[in-house]
Amino acid sequence: MITQQIKSAIRDIPDFPKPGIIFKDITPILKDPVLCENIVNAFVEQLKGKRIDVIAGIESRGFLFGLTLATKLGVPFVPIRKAGKLPFTIKQKAYKLEYGTAIIECHIDAFEPGQHVLIHDDLLATGGTVTAASELIKEMGCEIAGFCFVVELGFLEGRQRIAPISDTLVVLAEY
Repeated sequence: MITQQIKSAIRDIPDFPKPGIIFKDITPILKDPVLCENIVNAFVEQLKGKRIDVIAGIESRGFLFGLTLATKLGVPFVPIRKAGKLPFTIKQKAYKLEYGTAIIECHIDAFEPGQHVLIHDDLLATGGTVTAASELIKEMGCEIAGFCFVVELGFLEGRQRIAPISDTLVVLAEY
């Protein structure tokens, strides 16, 4: 049921951000507070029994449900940001993209060693950003508790890329 609700709300934007891409726009979901609550509740239900000490949300759409999920689970939320966005001392990780490189960062005091961190983002595509986030978090002495995404683009095979990192993967709608 939640899968169909999500798919009904998502808007396809052809040729964004470049020709040939069909962008899955989740912003219409945000206009529906009941659907937003249902999404968070679906994550909570599927994560029952998992040890989660912290949720790390990937900039920027990973903040949308990540913070609400952390609040619902009673755990801290840590933003994983693009380079240059955090005001305190940071730890960063560079990673490769199809078209170059990028850098993600978090504060050096974001995690305590030994914590089990759930990584959340809105969409799983190739898995490059969440793989880099996983490496960053592990370098800080933490364990990856798993991943959760509102949407997965299965044809990009991100699932296969992140499978060796954790066997906990929650996806609510797959294309």
